[in-house]
Amino acid sequence: MYTKKFIEALESKDLKKLRSIPKSDLHNHAILGGNLKYIEKWLGKKLPRLTKRITSIEEMEEWVNKYYLPYIKGRSGFEKAIEAAFMQAKTDGVIKLEMSIDVYFRYLYNGSAEELIKVLKKLHQKYAPEVNFIPELGFNRSVSQELLIEWFEPYLDYNYFKSVDLYGDEFAQPANNFKRLYRIAKSKGLKLKAHVGEFGDADNIQETVEILELDEVQHGISAVKSKSVMNFLQRNNIQLNICPTSNYMLSRVEKIKNHPIRKLFDNGIKVTVNTDDVIVFQNGVSEEFLLLYEHKIFSAEELDIIRMNGLQ
Repeated sequence: MYTKKFIEALESKDLKKLRSIPKSDLHNHAILGGNLKYIEKWLGKKLPRLTKRITSIEEMEEWVNKYYLPYIKGRSGFEKAIEAAFMQAKTDGVIKLEMSIDVYFRYLYNGSAEELIKVLKKLHQKYAPEVNFIPELGFNRSVSQELLIEWFEPYLDYNYFKSVDLYGDEFAQPANNFKRLYRIAKSKGLKLKAHVGEFGDADNIQETVEILELDEVQHGISAVKSKSVMNFLQRNNIQLNICPTSNYMLSRVEKIKNHPIRKLFDNGIKVTVNTDDVIVFQNGVSEEFLLLYEHKIFSAEELDIIRMNGLQ
């Protein structure tokens, strides 16, 4: 699918052409997944950009809380943020979008999962019907399992969400604390993901995959530090949904040209390229692919393999 055009676009460093070629975004945090210029046009004002590297999720959250969240309060703000995310995907050629909606967001609609789902369906159909939107529920790792289950269960009557993700501070609680939550998700046929190996070590990746029976890992870049963990991921066909600019801006890699995605790929691990938080890091999927090509991490042909990984 579009292999020749994708390779040509990379080789000519033609971002406009890259944006026209089908791709996926499998690691996208909904309200942070939009285009900042789109939000600014709605607000009628320019917002600050994150221009320097930071070192923690807490530091990122401080920036978001100060410079972005005050402008997307309540239902109207939430819906504009989701609209911006759909428009970002549409204009970037993303035809497969696994976008994570925090399980708590139903409380914007008087606790109604049904009303939240209606809104998501409406926004999808209005702004990006051509995008294969695969909705995902996100769990904040700082919240207790009991409360997350309480927030989660009302969604299960609707068969709308297709996957779950555990995100936030990797060290907030051990993976074992969420085992029952993930067993419920698995029993409903949901794909199981979790953020791990972004800040934590390689052993923590394998442990989390085994405890929560994960299908995919969000980030997982520290697996590169352990040959046995890389072998485990390859052997069990665990896909890593990697976000290069996010990893760099959060100081998880010192230089883009040394990003571990190369070594993970060389060890037979299935990897994809994604955005994480476009509002914060400012790169769409097309920019991410071009970044990896310009830094000579992959050839254009190899990046096409990675592009197709995400579309499978």
